[in-house]
Amino acid sequence: MRGLLGFQRLRLKVWGRCTLLLVLCWAAGCLLGSAFLFLVHRSLFSERCTDEKSHRILARLCLDYSKGALTGDLCEDLCVAQKLVYKQCLYYDRGKKVIQADWKGQPVILKSKKEIFSSYQRLRLLDEMETQDVPETELLLMVALEVKNVLGLELSNTTMGPLWTRKRSLHWKAQVASMWSLLQQEEYIYFSLLQDFSKHVLRVIGSCGHFYAVEYLTAGNAWHKTIFPLEDAIGLSFTGTKSKVKAITDIALSFLDMVNHFDNDFSHRLHLCDIKPENFAIRNDLTVVAIDVDMAFFEPKMRDILEQNCTEDEDCNFFDCFSKCDLRIRKCGAERANNNLQLQLQKAVHECAKPGPKDLTQHQQMSLHSLSELYHLLQASQRELQKADGLPGENHW
Repeated sequence: MRGLLGFQRLRLKVWGRCTLLLVLCWAAGCLLGSAFLFLVHRSLFSERCTDEKSHRILARLCLDYSKGALTGDLCEDLCVAQKLVYKQCLYYDRGKKVIQADWKGQPVILKSKKEIFSSYQRLRLLDEMETQDVPETELLLMVALEVKNVLGLELSNTTMGPLWTRKRSLHWKAQVASMWSLLQQEEYIYFSLLQDFSKHVLRVIGSCGHFYAVEYLTAGNAWHKTIFPLEDAIGLSFTGTKSKVKAITDIALSFLDMVNHFDNDFSHRLHLCDIKPENFAIRNDLTVVAIDVDMAFFEPKMRDILEQNCTEDEDCNFFDCFSKCDLRIRKCGAERANNNLQLQLQKAVHECAKPGPKDLTQHQQMSLHSLSELYHLLQASQRELQKADGLPGENHW
């Protein structure tokens, strides 16, 4: 009996120590967890899109302008004349800043990939020699090389017009430095180069240092029944079903026109690898516009991105774009296996599953058939609506 009681006391003592140890471990875990969450919360809090931080960033921009470090055709309006006025911060993530402002009574969007001008890589040429003495051919060559590095395209000097300030001023060094910061932003290059060739990209209004201004448009929203808030975009109140259906049909046709345009109207196909409502907007005439092209790539760049090492098909996925894994050489195919149209159709009908390798060829054929079928259905619907309104037919493609 005495031995049994001793064993029970020993067991209780061991259990007590184990329980105490578990409690201490739990408490330490809670403290570590709380500390981690606090650090994460602080990090998230610091990344919040606030008016205070936005004002501070723009004040820093204007300070650099006053010191002659940067310049641009909108700097005077922003920093001196107060014709470009801050309204609100729309988006801030990993340094990328998107700000809504009013410019001479019109809403515009200010964008920059980084918040501080000095964060951009500086052009060594500015330190090595006087910029006024740099031959223009040399500067054009550097612009072309930077565009090739960013887009993977070789462009002629005549195509560089929207990216190059030819008129030399007293602040030529600041002009070159500002231009170089803009050339390090893919979206700016896309919008600047394509705005004269495409109605489906944002129009660039001007710039100040590393910030550039684009037109303000009503963006899409997955929660909205028609994707785009038509009343906000057009400024009309849809009293009847007919006018609303016509507007939706026009938007759908514009989507198809944009897909066809990006696929066929440039020297290389333009791939969209992040298709979601928030990345598109509509103008008052219901033209669909790509407003976020961080994940858009021309064919040469797309092939470089996809051609990676792999052990399975999932390794060949790059956001919404993907290719197939060749298991013999363990390399992803350079050719994209899906296309812009497939993504548009899949997102439109909320299909989340991607086609398997066996069904890929059939899926591509079906998507090409769907383009023609969907286009003709939408066009027929549009003609019926125009007949009902007594309007002449209109060819959208």
